[in-house]
Amino acid sequence: MLDIMLDTKSAAKPTIRSHRDRIVWQKAMDLVVAVYRATETFPKAETYGLTSQIRRAVTSIPTNIAEGQGRRLAKEFVYFLANARGSRLGFLNTDTHKELQSQLDEVGRILNGLMRSVSNSSSTQHLASNI
Repeated sequence: MLDIMLDTKSAAKPTIRSHRDRIVWQKAMDLVVAVYRATETFPKAETYGLTSQIRRAVTSIPTNIAEGQGRRLAKEFVYFLANARGSRLGFLNTDTHKELQSQLDEVGRILNGLMRSVSNSSSTQHLASNI
């Protein structure tokens, strides 16, 4: 009886009627909200500089997804999706992005190690010896 009540064919894949139905657009909008909240704490002197630039970049992600969704050809949609991905990367070419990501990862690992070292050291030990 339960098998009759469950229509497994209709549970396959939700119909995409608009860009708002796409999970990637929803997550991109969540990212926009998170970035706007995070940048509220930036110094007021950065309102028209860094804050504005970051907000425009993040806003272009869901905007490109929505614009691409409205296109007739798959090729055009892919073009706008690539633009959305480019927005996330800050319009860096792949090699530059990889190099910067590598440097960022290295600095992060070193900072994590330093934080562990400082946290594990005794409170009487001089901090300069941990560096």
